[in-house]
Amino acid sequence: MTHDQPAQPALRVQGIQKSFQDLQVLRGVDLDVEAGSIVALLGSNGAGKTTLVRILSTLLKADAGTATVHGHDVAARPGAVRESISLTGQFAAVDEILTGRENLVLVARLRHLKDPGAVADELLARFSLTEAGGRRAATYSGGMRRRLDIAMSLVGDPPIVFLDEPTNGLDPQARIDVWKGVKKLAESGTTVLLTTQYLDEAEQLADRIAILHEGTIIQDGTLAELEALLPPAQVEYVEKQPTLEDVFLSLVGTSARKES
Repeated sequence: MTHDQPAQPALRVQGIQKSFQDLQVLRGVDLDVEAGSIVALLGSNGAGKTTLVRILSTLLKADAGTATVHGHDVAARPGAVRESISLTGQFAAVDEILTGRENLVLVARLRHLKDPGAVADELLARFSLTEAGGRRAATYSGGMRRRLDIAMSLVGDPPIVFLDEPTNGLDPQARIDVWKGVKKLAESGTTVLLTTQYLDEAEQLADRIAILHEGTIIQDGTLAELEALLPPAQVEYVEKQPTLEDVFLSLVGTSARKES
């Protein structure tokens, strides 16, 4: 799959602010996401991750700042933004009465695509669900439902996908299965913005990691760049390299532990 990408970043966020009554959730967020990359937006519960995604997907209006998605301003051209994205929320939105294949065919028909059956079969194969395609989604495991949910979000080949806490509540094996599906997205050229509070998930998936804390991005870089923020490993009996958890807790301090 290939997408016609604008020369500028796939996502550009500049000075985004958002408050709910007296609660200021976003305090001036700046973030660029390059086309074809996976960027993890990492933060504790309540850090503002979902709020930012809702703004980028035109479900909320920012109080201040600007954002462009696939070259389209989210405030001025919300329709064009919605045509360029797909959003997968924290809970799988599959119809449990339908089979996996029927779920995909339904979405393809709603998007007026040619040959919905072929679209469904290709996505079932891509997410290793072909054998389960004829079963009702109610019989699927949590990981299979989430993979089907992500597959449904890809009907029509959107160039940009937002994944909001995609493995929330899943068991370890199901999480690994979802990770494989997300990696396939990037391999196919899709731009992925992934929100997560799981440090190992960001380590496994992201090309770059942006740490959102108290409404702002406090660090943004590759895993190696973030690890370099900590002092070199001390050699005693064994060498202990800093983990992303070490970096995260060092940057956000004890407040992250209290929030979690």
